[in-house]
Amino acid sequence: MKTTILFFSFLFAMSSCNSKSKLHDGSTVGLQTASTSNQNIKTNAVAYFASGCFWCVEAIFESVKGVGDVVSGYSGGKASTAKYDLVSAGRTNHAEAVMVPYDSTKIDYKTLLKVFFGSHDPTTLNQQGPDRGKQYRSSIFYQNKREQEEAQAYIKQLLKEGKFSKITTEVVPLKGFYAAEDYHQDYERNHPNNSYVKAVSVPRLNEFKSKHPELLK
Repeated sequence: MKTTILFFSFLFAMSSCNSKSKLHDGSTVGLQTASTSNQNIKTNAVAYFASGCFWCVEAIFESVKGVGDVVSGYSGGKASTAKYDLVSAGRTNHAEAVMVPYDSTKIDYKTLLKVFFGSHDPTTLNQQGPDRGKQYRSSIFYQNKREQEEAQAYIKQLLKEGKFSKITTEVVPLKGFYAAEDYHQDYERNHPNNSYVKAVSVPRLNEFKSKHPELLK
């Protein structure tokens, strides 16, 4: 994806989100059908998170029981700047984010927080893996006081237990979510041979799965 970054090796240069093979003409294509299993999940609630490249984050949440078809998008900035070319260049206040529809009778918000903190490094400011810039920041976008309090309490507990030495995650009110261009949706599933997907997304997903098998579909 993303902004031009100096890497320590050619591999990282080829593996950055910036090197995503998006359409060269900047156009979009028809969105491939999401997996049937995700479409069939009935959902009655939604949550919003940002924790790096949305290709990775979308796939992680979609692997979790009780979660429906996750949408990649942008949050934190204006509707007029919710465009990939602007966001990926760090020219907006947006973060690459995901909208997570879920069935609250099967999974609660606290468990979604467990997924969130269990699948990325919340100690790095404006960075996840090879991707750097404020568009890759760690963010929880709350919709109400309950979500705000649960998120803040969860962070406090993680710090108390010594899970992390510090946490840079911002807990901020949701002001808007804008779905990303069609070609970004279900990207990891639809482009398994993409160099970034193979080098970064899949290993990140597999690490989460190995840590939390009890949460998987």
